[in-house]
Amino acid sequence: MKIISQSEFEKHNLFGLGEPNVNYAKYFIGQSYLNLLTAKSPLLVANVTFEPGCRNNWHIHHASQGGGQILLCIAGSGWYQKYGDKPISLEPGMVITIPANVKHWHGAKVDSWFSHIAIEVPGEDTYNEWCEAVSEEDFQKLC
Repeated sequence: MKIISQSEFEKHNLFGLGEPNVNYAKYFIGQSYLNLLTAKSPLLVANVTFEPGCRNNWHIHHASQGGGQILLCIAGSGWYQKYGDKPISLEPGMVITIPANVKHWHGAKVDSWFSHIAIEVPGEDTYNEWCEAVSEEDFQKLC
């Protein structure tokens, strides 16, 4: 469900906008927001909100065992793309399971806010590798 109005989007964003995502801003094009839902837990769960057109860089959740990421789409409309595959349109209620060691990106469509719950799957030797930005040319092809 595309939602361009921030006030309308906030009615649907069940876990709230959170704070500007300043610590990871260099890995995003556009403004994102982060609302940590499990601050004192070994399982990282956060609501990540993207303004229209915002997306993160290509990245990889590395692990020698286990690991990866799960996205629970909450509000608005977005994109997910695994490197080498066609992009997947994201809508509320969708679940994306990203195995460890898979290069991918995700973010909002150009004409909609988007929010997902990000769950970092526990594993061994886990770390994130941030890669290149999704090019403006490739992103605009999705519009």
